[in-house]
Amino acid sequence: MAYTTIDDPSAYFQTTLYTGNASTQSITNTGNSNLQPDWVWVKQRTGTQSHVLFDAVRGAGKALVTNTTAAEDTQANAVSAFNTDGFSLGDGSSANSNSETYVAWQWKAGTSVSGTTSGSGTGKAYSGSVSTAAGFSIIKYLGNGTSGHTIPHHLTTAPKVIIVKNLENGSYEWIIGHKDLASGATGFSANWYFNGFATGARNQNATASWNSTSPTTSVFSLHSGATYMNANDEANIAYCFAEKQGYSKFGSFLGSSNQQFIYLGFKPKFFLWKNTSQGNSTYDHWGMVDTARQPYNGNTDGYLRANQNSGESSFSGNGLFFLGNGIQFNNTGRYNNNSGDTYIYLAFAENPFVTSTGVPATAR
Repeated sequence: MAYTTIDDPSAYFQTTLYTGNASTQSITNTGNSNLQPDWVWVKQRTGTQSHVLFDAVRGAGKALVTNTTAAEDTQANAVSAFNTDGFSLGDGSSANSNSETYVAWQWKAGTSVSGTTSGSGTGKAYSGSVSTAAGFSIIKYLGNGTSGHTIPHHLTTAPKVIIVKNLENGSYEWIIGHKDLASGATGFSANWYFNGFATGARNQNATASWNSTSPTTSVFSLHSGATYMNANDEANIAYCFAEKQGYSKFGSFLGSSNQQFIYLGFKPKFFLWKNTSQGNSTYDHWGMVDTARQPYNGNTDGYLRANQNSGESSFSGNGLFFLGNGIQFNNTGRYNNNSGDTYIYLAFAENPFVTSTGVPATAR
């Protein structure tokens, strides 16, 4: 049975829905545990405001956008504070327009870290926040422009997914390394971007990103050619994820013309996935679903795209089901579940399939 060390995933990840008021308000989480978030990802559901991301390492009021290459933007009137069980908002339209509905995905790290980067070239300052229990860290670092520059992630196990954004240059893409884009000992062998989808958004040769080196239990490695994540003295943010049984899983699946089941080992709360076989921008969406916006199976609403500012749309057919131990697709499509195509995914739990004391998850 799939036992876990995390019996209550809401201690480390929660999805919260709220309605904007164009004033100030505090958003309180509703999970079993209080959660002071270190990473808050907000998307307007009913309109076309961009995805906006805030974290405690860069500081409240510092926004990033997944659907463009924009550099970090100061939005003091957006997410203004990270609270003991939620976050505070100012009157900014990106996260608090009057009467608009929003979703906020929130992750907890919590332990501060800092130091100097290692490997080749001049060591540079870094700071961050980490939870080894949840397998999540946020690391802000300066590039040094050399191959073999290594960045500590503090997870104690090798990360399976690393998401990086240059904070200063508005022409640099988001860079995403994923374990199922890896090739043996050569590290992540391809990158995928949240943005830049007109050309398929894939960099097949990631030597100029991850230095042909797999992340270790302590660091990930960068190449001199990776100006978008290792330019000398330019600041970057890295979101690093290691798998934790019963709480998180990062993998891939092959699309099928039949109902496709993806085993996760837990009852999922959040699922993000991407077709890696198609080069046509029409099919390059990063699909995002969660149980807060799809509270029952058969509800086809609640489909968002990390690469677009569009509001929620609907699946055709029966969409997908959140099951006690995984995800089931009930429809097919190039960016959902196209037969023969490969998809990568990131998933986080609502409940483990079986708790550490042997209690099974309930079905929806």
